[in-house]
Amino acid sequence: MKPYVFLAKLSLFALIISAIPLPQILLEISPFWILLCFIYWLVYFPTQGCFFWALIIGLLVDILHGDILGQNALALILASAFIINVRQSFSVSNRSTQQVYVFVASGIYLGLFLLVYILTQGFHFSYYLLFSPLSSALFWPVIKFISLKIKH
Repeated sequence: MKPYVFLAKLSLFALIISAIPLPQILLEISPFWILLCFIYWLVYFPTQGCFFWALIIGLLVDILHGDILGQNALALILASAFIINVRQSFSVSNRSTQQVYVFVASGIYLGLFLLVYILTQGFHFSYYLLFSPLSSALFWPVIKFISLKIKH
């Protein structure tokens, strides 16, 4: 399958999942779906222009969620830079090591997201958001399994 077609399918899947209405606490602790799908694409489809695609997808997420334009894009780009640096180790690692990498990338994503949010909106956010990197790491095997099914 062509890498960009697969990225479009994964992104659409992640955007639909992230738009499902849930109770507020579940929304706050939910994984970073778009990041998980983008990590899968980065690791298993080495292509050129990944930061450009991270920018485009991040801007789509900003528009979908009504966030500050560029907030998710910046977070996705920098989390992707971390994954690109550990890509070779990631692809040959066992599941728990991959979950640690996903946890760190999600922590980078959350840190940048909160930094922009705090600088623009003030220091009032739900502390449940701090569980998102953990839930992202826990959901990594599920996303990997679903992505393999979409790929074939």
